[in-house]
Amino acid sequence: MRHPPRSVLLAVAGAGALVGSALVPVVSASGATPACTVQYAVTSQWDTGFQGSVTITNNMAAMTGWSLGFDFANGQKVTQGWSAKWSQSGTTVTAANESWNGSLATGASVSAGFLGSWSGSNTVPTAFRLNGTTCNVDTQPTPTPTPTPTPTEPPAGGTAPALHVSGTRLVDAGGTTRRLLGVNRSGGEFMCVQGYGIWDGPVGDAAIKAIADWKADAIRIPLNEECWLGLSNIKPEYAGANYINAVKELVARVESYGLTPILELHWSYGQYTGNSAGCSDVHATCQKPMPDAQYSPSFWSSVAGTFKDDQAAVFDLFNEPYPDRATSTLTQAWQCWRDGGTCPGIGYEVAGMQDLVDSIRGAGARNVIMAGGLAYSNDLGQWLTYRPTDPAGNLVAAYHVYNFNTCASESCWNSTLAPVAAQVPLVAGEIGENTCSHGFVDQVMKWFDDRGLSYLGWTWNTWDCSSGPSLISDYSGTPTAYGVGLRDHLKAVNP
Repeated sequence: MRHPPRSVLLAVAGAGALVGSALVPVVSASGATPACTVQYAVTSQWDTGFQGSVTITNNMAAMTGWSLGFDFANGQKVTQGWSAKWSQSGTTVTAANESWNGSLATGASVSAGFLGSWSGSNTVPTAFRLNGTTCNVDTQPTPTPTPTPTPTEPPAGGTAPALHVSGTRLVDAGGTTRRLLGVNRSGGEFMCVQGYGIWDGPVGDAAIKAIADWKADAIRIPLNEECWLGLSNIKPEYAGANYINAVKELVARVESYGLTPILELHWSYGQYTGNSAGCSDVHATCQKPMPDAQYSPSFWSSVAGTFKDDQAAVFDLFNEPYPDRATSTLTQAWQCWRDGGTCPGIGYEVAGMQDLVDSIRGAGARNVIMAGGLAYSNDLGQWLTYRPTDPAGNLVAAYHVYNFNTCASESCWNSTLAPVAAQVPLVAGEIGENTCSHGFVDQVMKWFDDRGLSYLGWTWNTWDCSSGPSLISDYSGTPTAYGVGLRDHLKAVNP
């Protein structure tokens, strides 16, 4: 959906499991204040990679530029980073300030993050140097971090199918065709960046069971890249390891009910004030026309590393691209969509869909990938021409449709969607209408049913059905007048 609700509509902060990461202690054993302190955190770790962060506090005279140095003990390598200029020579890692965060006043702090590779063990560095001064003087030895513990198995005890692409179908490990029929569960994209929590409403067993009781078999989960990466503008309790672990717990719970989790990058970094801008903020507080080169590839590398051993999880690259609103021609828009870079009308460096596919595959993940087209994923007219190259052969076309979209008729679906569906699997990641009724989505579902395609209703949140639109009036699953249509239809096609 183009415009999730603003914070003024939020009444209840969601509850997510908050599990701490491995940290270097910064308290001096003698009680004296160190000249500088550094907190080093492993926010997420998988079999060959990890996500880390450093938070530097300067207790010396004010600085107009800073450079942090430390050494890895086990051959770890920094592969990419953000909020600092990262480099590595042998075992020595250096993080130097960017042009916009070089000033560090007395008592001020700055944070930066990175992705790295490891093999054998991943010991936390114990010595840090800020502009040549040793930090964390008198700190105690730090234990070797361990991978984030797997959440306790939820009571449902089911199993979600491992999925892959076979021709124009999604199939499980046994070759049985699987359709993704379900709902969106909004909240993870906006609650954290607005400072209210991680989820909008409950996501425990009762809440997920209520979705399963509608006979849904998939849940799309919108995410925020700044929250996942733990950038400094996000409250720590909703960022980094806390956010990642909450997502991991929700994914495990969704899968325990046999449902497919679809992890989707919804809100991203980059300032855009052009045509159809959702906000003027540089931060990930609204829908941007394209993902950004600064953080989005790092986000997907980390997400892919975290879930690469879970073939039940599906990755949706970017919610609703709209470079066509910024550029003068459709050719420019589709080139921007696929290749990224410097795109006409967009003031930040763009990550194209190929960049994001490469980030996921580079992390070793073979999970199914969804890619939505132009015009807020409503235009797939040239999707086949510009589709990214996927070495794993697990690419799916994603489409969004509401009654107020341009391509919202059977004639448009026949002319633009049918050719795509004849070559690759097609998933309508969002369907909906703002009428508080279900006449339009009934038409959408019939067209997709007739062709054996997938669709998910927006959204499983208790908002006004005309402004959301919302499927439910409470989290036990009571449908709105709009939600009745999807609920009854799912129960009919998934008895």
